[in-house]
Amino acid sequence: MKTKTIRTPYDYHLLVQQLEEHGKTVYGPAFKIEEIDRPVVLKLLAYFLQDEEVAQSEGLDLRKGVFLTGKIGCGKTSLITLMRPLSADAYMPHMVSCREISFEFSKIGYDIISRYSRNAFFPYTDTPRVHCFDDLGVEQPVNHWGNSCNVMAEILLSRYDLWISNQMITHVTTNLNSQELEETYGNRLRSRMRGMFNLIAFNSDSIDKRI
Repeated sequence: MKTKTIRTPYDYHLLVQQLEEHGKTVYGPAFKIEEIDRPVVLKLLAYFLQDEEVAQSEGLDLRKGVFLTGKIGCGKTSLITLMRPLSADAYMPHMVSCREISFEFSKIGYDIISRYSRNAFFPYTDTPRVHCFDDLGVEQPVNHWGNSCNVMAEILLSRYDLWISNQMITHVTTNLNSQELEETYGNRLRSRMRGMFNLIAFNSDSIDKRI
């Protein structure tokens, strides 16, 4: 059986080694990329390097963002953080905690939604900023002057519209499964997520890196 030759300028075996070394520098000498996590790492490398051939072979659409899901402690946040230096400036994600966004809403109100949606452009340009919303689902319901709002749902719905109109890329990390997402944010948002994200999931047997 003939297999398709994938053309790529990158040595992924070497990249994984370098990523692990960088991880040791950032997170300590115990950092290690486990064998079970390598399929996820390969997908993330292909995506953030914008390697079209490998991304296509991995079923990734480079016009969409990354929806990275896995159980608590599997290393979602650390891997996205380590991918940032590999990205071109326009694609480098700004990491922001969903929990911090909920706290900001309680202080300053609905302007926080604009900050991460229609105002999320580089100054004096029409180039949208890439944001990675970390730990979607851990934020608490909050009020601002008695007004309740599902802040992350509103931000993601707005960014979906901006993805359609301005190619605004969004990334998310979460511990939630599809049913929990729908229960928390509603079917309207979940259906749009299918359009704006590449789903990348850790293996359920991936170990807790915090131990």
